[in-house]
Amino acid sequence: MAQAYYGTGHRKNATAKVWITPGEGQIVVNGRAVADYLGRPTLELMVREPLEMAQSLGTFDVRAKCLGGGISGQAGALRHGIAKALVAMDAELRPGLRRAGLLTRDPRIKERKKYGRKRARRGFQFKKR
Repeated sequence: MAQAYYGTGHRKNATAKVWITPGEGQIVVNGRAVADYLGRPTLELMVREPLEMAQSLGTFDVRAKCLGGGISGQAGALRHGIAKALVAMDAELRPGLRRAGLLTRDPRIKERKKYGRKRARRGFQFKKR
């Protein structure tokens, strides 16, 4: 069996465990094809971005397990995981992927709800009369 490289990606509340192996370019997420799993072409483009940056779009098979969050967060986590797995495979790809911002974990997460408020910042409706 060929050597597999691993990377863990995170985005919002989603986590993606990603393994890349030499192959024909298939991307399988939770046992389903990436197009079938994500359902949106924009999210597919986002997931393929690290492979395009590394000029290895048709040379690696990607197998991933996504946990938590929603579809958009999982796609971001998948992109992050693929980029980290590519760096584990070839450290020379690191500067290019870093410049493109693919190795940086997006720190934006949902803000917690505060007491005395309806949501994180939205107060209750004020009725003057």
